[in-house]
Amino acid sequence: MKLIYKQMLGFFAVILTCIVIVGLLFINVTTRMLYTNTWTQLQNYSDSLIEDSMRYDENTKQFEGLTTIPLQNNARLLARQNVHFTIYSKENKISYSSSEFATQVSKTDWKKLKQGKTVHKMMATAVKTDTSSKSSSKKAGVNRPQMTEVVRPYFYKGKLVAVVSIGAYVSDIQGNVKQIQNNLWIAFVVSTLISLILSYFLARSTTKRIDKMRIATHQITHGNYDVKLDLRGRDEISELSNDFGKMAGSLQESQEEIKRQEERRRKFMADAAHEMRTPLTTINGLLEGLEYDAIPEEDKAQSIKLMQNDTKRLIRLVNDNLDYEKIRTNQFTMERKVFNAAEVLANLSEQLNKKADNQGDKIIVDAPDSLMTYADYDRFVQVIFNIVQNAIQFTKDGTITLKAEKVETGSQFEISDTGIGMTDEQIKNIWERFYKADRSRMNTEYGESGLGLAIVHQLVDLHGGKIDVTSEYGKGTKFTIYFPDREHAKHS
Repeated sequence: MKLIYKQMLGFFAVILTCIVIVGLLFINVTTRMLYTNTWTQLQNYSDSLIEDSMRYDENTKQFEGLTTIPLQNNARLLARQNVHFTIYSKENKISYSSSEFATQVSKTDWKKLKQGKTVHKMMATAVKTDTSSKSSSKKAGVNRPQMTEVVRPYFYKGKLVAVVSIGAYVSDIQGNVKQIQNNLWIAFVVSTLISLILSYFLARSTTKRIDKMRIATHQITHGNYDVKLDLRGRDEISELSNDFGKMAGSLQESQEEIKRQEERRRKFMADAAHEMRTPLTTINGLLEGLEYDAIPEEDKAQSIKLMQNDTKRLIRLVNDNLDYEKIRTNQFTMERKVFNAAEVLANLSEQLNKKADNQGDKIIVDAPDSLMTYADYDRFVQVIFNIVQNAIQFTKDGTITLKAEKVETGSQFEISDTGIGMTDEQIKNIWERFYKADRSRMNTEYGESGLGLAIVHQLVDLHGGKIDVTSEYGKGTKFTIYFPDREHAKHS
């Protein structure tokens, strides 16, 4: 069964149940109200009968009985309204009756009447009365029509003087109830039709929104992630549509990221092949020259040296790639400790002074005598070494400044140079593997793999630190590296 029919059935069942319950309660309340109103009216008739027919002795002020003429007049008037009454004496004897049907009051009811209580009877039946006992016994099986009665006692000076049983035919009340029931049946049929139409539109409004989500899901399964759902409201379906939209957005981002990664993979393979082809071509050419004695004897030592350099270059390239993958996939552990970073900067300056001199550069260290830093010692050296070496490579006859200071939550290092600088596009890509800001320098002795800064970025991230770069083309570059202290470090 389709969802729309299930929801229609659910809505219709709820509405129909409510209508039936309300209808039954209404009929019950209306029936009781009709009986209550009838009893009230009968009590008023009964009171009027006694007031009109009661006789008193003017001298003794004693109750003498009931006058027949007023009773007869009232009996004729009430008969037109299908109301009949019977008056009983204090001995439970019938004194007067306007109906051919009358019975004595039961003992149980008489006890209540003597206590001053009024007895109400919703429906009652009795046998036809007669003056002779034989006739009465013969006609004992003759039933009168069903009536609703009020039996009411009357007292004079604290003594029971009369009891009035007054009743109306139930058929009159039932006729009114029947009319109400007929009206309710008409209302029930109309309400059923309206509830069917209403339940259809309610169900349709829900299934329509679900259909939109189904269509959107179908589009996503066919690769269209640019799906927009505009299901207004504050119900669960609206919340689901919002979550669905977020999911579609995440899938779109994931798909774009997959494309970017695939493009990076292709570029990586092309760059890796390019980086390896150059030294391999050089080595192969020199080996062929040696094999066919094409290289003069005095140049053989230089050829062997070139092959050694290119072999070392290939080894560095492979090692850098392995290191990068290990860092990226978090496959190696770091041993962090607190050490004096100022001493590390001084040592690195001494080690790289010769290379700086070859470029006509000068290294300046601006750091306090003691700068306690929390990091993996070897990885810290690798980070600073790579950045300084990179600065030397791209600076000619300039200055490289190493500045270090203690900050609130850790240590901060600035490595600036007066080299060739970078454009915004170059800054955007320097953390990518095999990316070179200056392709003309790809065969230099330092940083030829294009992996140095990619590894630096990964190492700083693993320390929970930050690395930023600012540069102005033709004027120089500045790297800012932050290492958090022990309390603020992100342990890996």
